[in-house]
Amino acid sequence: MKSPSLHPRWAPWVFVAPFILVFFTFTAWPLAQSLVLAFQQTFGPKSTKFVGFGNFIFLLHDPLFWHAVRNTVTYTAGAIFVQLPVALGLALLLNRPRLRGRTAFRLIFFSPSLVGLVFVGLMFSLMFQKRTGLVNAGLHALFAGWDPEFAWLDHYVMPSLIIASVWLYAGFNMIYFLAALQNVNRELLEAAQIDGAGRWARFRHVVVPEIRPVAGFVVLLSVIGSFQLFELPWVLLDSGSGPGNSGLTIVMYLFQTGFLTSDLGYASAIGWVLGLILVIAALVQLRVARKETS
Repeated sequence: MKSPSLHPRWAPWVFVAPFILVFFTFTAWPLAQSLVLAFQQTFGPKSTKFVGFGNFIFLLHDPLFWHAVRNTVTYTAGAIFVQLPVALGLALLLNRPRLRGRTAFRLIFFSPSLVGLVFVGLMFSLMFQKRTGLVNAGLHALFAGWDPEFAWLDHYVMPSLIIASVWLYAGFNMIYFLAALQNVNRELLEAAQIDGAGRWARFRHVVVPEIRPVAGFVVLLSVIGSFQLFELPWVLLDSGSGPGNSGLTIVMYLFQTGFLTSDLGYASAIGWVLGLILVIAALVQLRVARKETS
């Protein structure tokens, strides 16, 4: 007696069924619920009131939200204009064929990205401590007039966050730039050198156009990651937003609104606005990339 067999038409659905089940359970359904919540005002998990676009209207006039946006944009600018040039500089250094120990240096520079954000936040919070912190102790040893009681996290929250992110992510982005540099057309470089182009001219007119697609991808990753910043300032500032909310980010404000004040509706509205910002950033990057390749 033959055992019942599955019709070939249904075989693909059997294989994709686990993914569909997980996707709808942990992605599609929560997204739909958050969209519904964005149009409601919540007073705890069981008390809700439909307010239409009230949450979004309030968000447009919420000074704390715009303060968080400014902080996030400042951090994003630091990631693009400080972190990425450092990553590119490291990649150019390690791309030199005559450099000894290139493999070891690559591992050293990449290794910070292997540790977690919580660990990095704790480490830099200790480094920026008064008197006992490594930064103050080192500066006091170099400059006798330096005040070891100087509180970095009370005066320079955003620069401290940018320094921590450079240490954490520069090596990670270096790998992308290094892969792009290794794929630069060597014949073009040799031809430019024969024509008398100097090192800077070769870099500007040959290397930069060749690595531009990868650079655009890295910029997009940095923008998305920067706008999702939460763990690093939360741990670095001891579960707070710093003096005068100088370390408050959009995701931190979302967390405080949703889980500390229990206004899940307004938090959902913040989340959807953040998602819209990221979609716009991705579309702008895609349009710029198409213009460059056309």
